[in-house]
Amino acid sequence: MPTLGPFSGTANQPVSPAELARLATMSLRARIIIEGAYAGLHHNPRLGTAIEFSEHKEYAPGDDIRRLDWKAVGRQDRYYIKRYEDESEMRTFLLLDASASMGYKNRGISKLTYATYLAAALAYLLGKQGDPAGLCLCDSAMRNYLPPSGRAGQVRDMLQLLEGVQPSGTTDLGRALERIGDLAERKSLILVFSDLLDLEPPVEGNVNRNTVATGPAAEHLAQLRQRGHDVVLFHLLDPDEIELPFEDLTEFLAVEPGDTRTLLCEPDDLRESFAQASRDFRDRWRQTCVQSRIEYRFASTTEPPGNLLRTFIGHRQRQRMQG
Repeated sequence: MPTLGPFSGTANQPVSPAELARLATMSLRARIIIEGAYAGLHHNPRLGTAIEFSEHKEYAPGDDIRRLDWKAVGRQDRYYIKRYEDESEMRTFLLLDASASMGYKNRGISKLTYATYLAAALAYLLGKQGDPAGLCLCDSAMRNYLPPSGRAGQVRDMLQLLEGVQPSGTTDLGRALERIGDLAERKSLILVFSDLLDLEPPVEGNVNRNTVATGPAAEHLAQLRQRGHDVVLFHLLDPDEIELPFEDLTEFLAVEPGDTRTLLCEPDDLRESFAQASRDFRDRWRQTCVQSRIEYRFASTTEPPGNLLRTFIGHRQRQRMQG
């Protein structure tokens, strides 16, 4: 695989978010991210991993005897083979939190821009695989929706929508997840991209690694998994939301519309407690996903998207090979 021209990244070292931002189109960004993600992976690591029973057929020489249905043999005294449908072609929903908090950036790119890069790359990959995919942008409600489709032009339309999205509105991810649950009539792959800010009630009492997130978003994520959907949560934060980097007296402003809270303080007074609160926040959502059998992927907006997707796709590839 060739190097990527003037960029410092190569097929073995995916390009940074800042370098991706210099590219002219979302289509080009998506292709380069996927090329970087594929480096070191076996060919054709599909996102879908499960297989679903379809029907029986009578055994014929050359069939895989490991698929013999012995219960059917016992009932009918004939040899039958189980046939399966590969669910790598199941529908995929890409759900992006496009609320105002996702627009935060101090240096580099915003969380929303980073989310669009991830979603664009995955849409590009799904299109190459021929899998039907759809896109939903939400804040306090579903803002834009493209139903899953494998039609010609679907990926182009998704990339155009991602290219133009702007952060606005308050966060109500639970409402969007509930709507996706209504739309996903059969087993689907649901990929969620959010900073998860302002989605939890205040945490009371002692916090430990077994504490879970609560509220509508956590509940609806769990419900989607309970219904048999394959759910992946991409938790995205700006570096400023992980470690407090400021040095001088700073006024902090809320980013959600209608939230007028401010705080004027010396960052040194908050740095340690802020970093701990951020770790606790991520741990709660990670534990929530573990309990609900949801795949949790965390990323800072400084991490090359190709690195994150390489880990994600590689994990799915290993699951598929083991299954």
